Amino acid sequence: MTEPLSPAAQAVLDAAYTLPLKNGQPSIAAALRALADELLLSPWWFRQHRSATAERLENRRWILAIAAELEGQQ
Repeated sequence: MTEPLSPAAQAVLDAAYTLPLKNGQPSIAAALRALADELLLSPWWFRQHRSATAERLENRRWILAIAAELEGQQ
């Protein structure tokens, strides 16, 4: 039996299936946006990854840029 997902991982997975499927595939852009939100909002993430706030913000911007690029391709 597999271990349950962390709250952060579950939020990303849920987001992937929130929007309508594109060509039968979940929305990777939505999942990336959820991941970006987890970088700032999730208490679990803060306990697991104690990186500096500036680093978290830069990582979030990078992830959101990838999501926007993917949405432009769909």
